[in-house]
Amino acid sequence: MKKKLSDIIREIPVLRTTGNPDTEIPEICIDSRAVSPGCLFVALRGTQSDGHGFISESFRKGAAAVLCETIPEDTPEDATCVVVSDSTHALGLVSAAFYDHPSQKLTLTGVTGTNGKTTTATLLYRMFRNLGYSCGLLSTVVNYVNDQEIEATHTTPDAVSLQRLLAGMVQAGCTHCFMEVSSHSIVQERVTGLHFAGGVFTNLTQDHLDFHHTFAGYLQAKKKFFDLLPPGAFALTNKDDRNGMVMVQNTRAKVSTYALRSMADFRARVLEKHLGGMQLTINGREVWVQFIGDFNAYNLLAVYGAAMLLGLAEEDILRCLSLLTPVAGRFQYISSADGVTAVVDYAHTPDAVENVLKAIHQIVPGEGHKVITVIGCGGDRDKTKRPKMARIAATGSHTLILTSDNPRSEDPETILDDMQAGLSQADLAKTLRITDRRQAIRTACRMAGAGDIVLIAGKGHENYQIVKGVKSHFDDMEEASAALSSRSS
Repeated sequence: MKKKLSDIIREIPVLRTTGNPDTEIPEICIDSRAVSPGCLFVALRGTQSDGHGFISESFRKGAAAVLCETIPEDTPEDATCVVVSDSTHALGLVSAAFYDHPSQKLTLTGVTGTNGKTTTATLLYRMFRNLGYSCGLLSTVVNYVNDQEIEATHTTPDAVSLQRLLAGMVQAGCTHCFMEVSSHSIVQERVTGLHFAGGVFTNLTQDHLDFHHTFAGYLQAKKKFFDLLPPGAFALTNKDDRNGMVMVQNTRAKVSTYALRSMADFRARVLEKHLGGMQLTINGREVWVQFIGDFNAYNLLAVYGAAMLLGLAEEDILRCLSLLTPVAGRFQYISSADGVTAVVDYAHTPDAVENVLKAIHQIVPGEGHKVITVIGCGGDRDKTKRPKMARIAATGSHTLILTSDNPRSEDPETILDDMQAGLSQADLAKTLRITDRRQAIRTACRMAGAGDIVLIAGKGHENYQIVKGVKSHFDDMEEASAALSSRSS
């Protein structure tokens, strides 16, 4: 596929052009290392490097044109350059034009918030697939085009990859797409150029302050998604969240609400809770679901509300809700022959840890049984949440084991020091510190008795661990299964 440069820059405000604007472009590149002959290289000003420093190199590698904010002095006089005021903003628009605006040919629903994005987007995708729709999914765990699995490397891909994936969905006959929309992608304009039919807000709690610096900045990033929704789209928001209505106060979309505690368009109540699921009423209709915890009741209610707004029949929605199962790494559990249960959950924010522990305590079978929590915090990420997560984990556990998550480039012991700083003397008395995550999981499972629950929090679906920059295979469910099996050997 080739497009004339003049065609793909038609919708962006161009300051000036040099060279041949009618040159044909077969590909858009944003990484100078991946520049191929004939491509359009877009120079972005990133947090780690500035693409403008690689413009000359891109031409030497055969780039046919460059989109940039300034043209370096050593650029050949006959080079084809497109100068704009903001190349990051322009990238989303030219990518959409290059791939013929695929989001306009799909019913695209975005899900944003701190927790619950993956579950909500994935369950919507599964529901529509179960009902015979051709559709796609863009998520933290995995991307899908119908039933074709495509590895996910980011919560929201870069603008070029995103448009390419959506174009693939259109080519495969998809009518709908459900995607997680991260705060990073909103600020970095990866979703610029997308046409959303609707947006869903789950909740907002502390996360990513290493990137946004303040909670207000994080909030505004999420709110911007709803500010940009077009008229005719829907905006479905969690009315029980204190920022739920803030998200939609300036949106042009039609606002609908969901809640467990407030009056809302879509309401639910939890009637019963067991390890195998919950009995809910949703808008007056009872349904059994294979999920645990109030946080999942919110996720399922968001799925119900979004599906209703997308035109599905209520009977079909309720039937599908009862058949859906948890997403990988989201309250997944496994039990040993002697009655010990291990729960693996992606909880990696203070609020998520509190929610999953609350759900566990609601189903722990009677008095005398223990909750043992294994938890760490990721390296090179928001450090301010580390002591909070440890404190919350200690409060909700009979025994706490602090361990490594993904230390990345940081010293694992420094991360554990940060976590331990949030613990009181009483907390420390019931806390173990085992840096090796495998050993920590095995220790927790050995300590547990019949009826006890071991929570392994933080990594969820991730099947790797990064220690001192080295990535190796590590799967919490595999480790929990091995540890529980060894109890009987």
